[in-house]
Amino acid sequence: MPREFVYRGLKLDQLQSMSMDEFIDLLPSRQRRSLHRGLTPEQRMLLEKIRKTREANRKGSNMVVKTHIRDMIILPEMVGLTILVHNGKDFVSVEIKPEMVGHYLGEFAITNKPVRHGTPGIGASRSSMYVPLR
Repeated sequence: MPREFVYRGLKLDQLQSMSMDEFIDLLPSRQRRSLHRGLTPEQRMLLEKIRKTREANRKGSNMVVKTHIRDMIILPEMVGLTILVHNGKDFVSVEIKPEMVGHYLGEFAITNKPVRHGTPGIGASRSSMYVPLR
């Protein structure tokens, strides 16, 4: 049997039924400070889009939200949605899971590709002249 998600001693349904102020008090200091200062207008618009999408998904559609707002803190009401987060080049699909609550959206859309060191390309060095072409 899989373990049930618990955040600071509270289950997901308890977190979702809390008011925003009660939930903010559970967060780590950086996120708490950010939310105490208030949401930016862009973050408010994103939250409204997320609420509309959740309502549409309840009715049967399968909508996703696209956003450039990487500094939005993941709230309990976002759990279960798929959000497309921009990583600087394209949109990365992020499915919000309960374990992500309290983190930033941008943490799950990596902005750089891991370096893959392979064979040298043509003109990379003097010795690459002798690398056979494929």
